[in-house]
Amino acid sequence: MKIIWLGHSGFRIEIADQVLLIDPWLTGNPVFPQRRRGRAIKGATHILLTHGHGDHAGDAVAISRELGIPVAGIYDLMSHWETTEGIETIGFNKGGTIRLGDVAVTMVNAVHSSSVAGETGPAYAGSEAGYMIAAEGRTIYVSGDTDVMADMKVFQDLHEPDIGILSSGGHFTMDMARAAYAAKTFFNFETIIPCHYRTFPILEQSAEKLAEGVPFADVIELEVMVPIEL
Repeated sequence: MKIIWLGHSGFRIEIADQVLLIDPWLTGNPVFPQRRRGRAIKGATHILLTHGHGDHAGDAVAISRELGIPVAGIYDLMSHWETTEGIETIGFNKGGTIRLGDVAVTMVNAVHSSSVAGETGPAYAGSEAGYMIAAEGRTIYVSGDTDVMADMKVFQDLHEPDIGILSSGGHFTMDMARAAYAAKTFFNFETIIPCHYRTFPILEQSAEKLAEGVPFADVIELEVMVPIEL
């Protein structure tokens, strides 16, 4: 398995027979090198969206058209895009599992909000979500934008993820201390990867507090477009 951070909450995950783009916001992302766009999306098989905000979904339609690949996410937004944008989508909902080749993806709850830009302001875009991505005998929990929630105990009981990709920049999501609390209270991660931080000054710039709070796990601060293998 290879995980590549695209900056902010975007990831390229090469797992089993799939190449998944998670929330691939590239255009306008201040920490993503635009010259690397082609490499970031090359060979992708699917796009997974956690919610509709522009810093997560901003490039989804364009990449879907460019590569001819489907976008998977909450039913409401997927149905809307299939009608208005003419792209292929896979709409499902929380608790549902889809099979992408040899990879199983289960949508789980998150606590945030979800909208897209409308003519008169933000427009409803279905509900926010996270994902459990299972293949190769491993399970990755992608939290999406969220705060700590008691649902996380259910996630651990049902899915037993060993890798956690956790939003932890604060202001809009959990901060590092709250992400550490979630990890040590509800999960048994071997590896934790923070995201939704560093992008803007308003967000946390270091995962030091997260690492201090979860000494039992390997906290990896990825560099943009530098792959790690797990």
